[in-house]
Amino acid sequence: MPISNTRVAEHPFLEGLYRDGYFPDHVVDKGKAILLALCERIETERPADLAALYRLTHAATEEFNALEAEFEAADSEIETVAREEIGGDFWFVAQAYGFEDADTEDLIATREW
Repeated sequence: MPISNTRVAEHPFLEGLYRDGYFPDHVVDKGKAILLALCERIETERPADLAALYRLTHAATEEFNALEAEFEAADSEIETVAREEIGGDFWFVAQAYGFEDADTEDLIATREW
């Protein structure tokens, strides 16, 4: 399903990680796919409130938790720079879909990184 939100469709997800050689592109690609799948779920399910949005973002955060092992296998990790970049993109997604009151920490509350 193509993304219908033009702000989201044009957004360079995880751009800072792609620019930094410490983060392997093939793993960052998987992180970008997680974020795009989150956007597709938001467009399909149309969460009515923050609680419903947080359920979706927590599921996507769990996918990032699982991705940590792939970062480590590639001699990388989800460290401070990556945490900020990932969290920033979760916040961007919330804003792009009209959830201006979303809290970044609540969006990724289930993170293990």
